[in-house]
Amino acid sequence: MKDNRWMPHATVATVIFDGERYLLTEEINRGASRVDYPTLFNQPAGHLEPNETLIEAALRETREECGWEVTLTGYLRLYTRAWKQTVYHSHAFIATPDHPVDTPLDEGIVAAHWLTWEEIQALDATGKLRSPLVRMRIEDYQAGLCFPLDVLKELHPA
Repeated sequence: MKDNRWMPHATVATVIFDGERYLLTEEINRGASRVDYPTLFNQPAGHLEPNETLIEAALRETREECGWEVTLTGYLRLYTRAWKQTVYHSHAFIATPDHPVDTPLDEGIVAAHWLTWEEIQALDATGKLRSPLVRMRIEDYQAGLCFPLDVLKELHPA
């Protein structure tokens, strides 16, 4: 018997700013977008794994996709997006960089780049951002949107 229950997809993304630049991933375009580019740019982001908190997922994805340890400094916002008959709940965090780690990047990640806002806007103008959320998250960060991390109450399964 097929289970037809609706299950949202929980994802995380992290806006990392160093005073002048933002840390973005360059990833292989696997048809997730309509643009005709071999690679696209995104914040470090990904799906929540079993028995993982949102905070743990944000730290892991940043380490795996950018090769950086970061300190989460705030919760930016929950973004919901319907795409291809799926609704994604994307939890965005704000972080400061601590130090790079010497581990290989996830499969499909070409490189991590520190980019200025102007460089990101140029990527957006040519359709090279993975989704509109990349720009929205940065604009929300620039507008000063930030909630304390304790706005989340995450309980591990017993």
